[in-house]
Amino acid sequence: MGKIVKEGKRLRLRVAELKDLDYIMEAENRPENVRFILPESREVHEKGLNSESMVHFIVEEKDTGNAVGFLMIGNLNNPDHEVEWRKVIIDAKGRGYGHETMELLEEWSFEDMKFHRGWLDCKDYNERALHVYEAAGLQREALLRETMLVNGKYENLVILAILDREYFARKKLKGE
Repeated sequence: MGKIVKEGKRLRLRVAELKDLDYIMEAENRPENVRFILPESREVHEKGLNSESMVHFIVEEKDTGNAVGFLMIGNLNNPDHEVEWRKVIIDAKGRGYGHETMELLEEWSFEDMKFHRGWLDCKDYNERALHVYEAAGLQREALLRETMLVNGKYENLVILAILDREYFARKKLKGE
């Protein structure tokens, strides 16, 4: 099993390994997930597993070890200390796992890795994900209008981000 990097109340993040690629590809390409993302090829994911600038995490239940999602994190060696949360895919929906995953991801990004800024993009009609990201303190910074051509239709992306000081201020307000 890959190295566990963060544990929460119900979930943990562990570094993905080659044996996790089948799950990553399945989760990414499920109809309820793929419509909100641009899927990557197996080769891109495999290169990402062996990259200094990227990491994949498996999100799994602590008590069962069952995978419930995965994260693809880029820009790990960015000189500006800016991390890109490229994929946040929660496969087990409706259980609050997205919220806990974002807590773990932010804690890892800002406390462990000392990044200054974390950001991601999200399709503007992915209301569930936008709610989770904004509840985690991310702010909408931009709307990229008609930036992607998907199945013959142009789609918009929302750019959301959070700064380290915003993360720590939110944590202090919560009394953590």
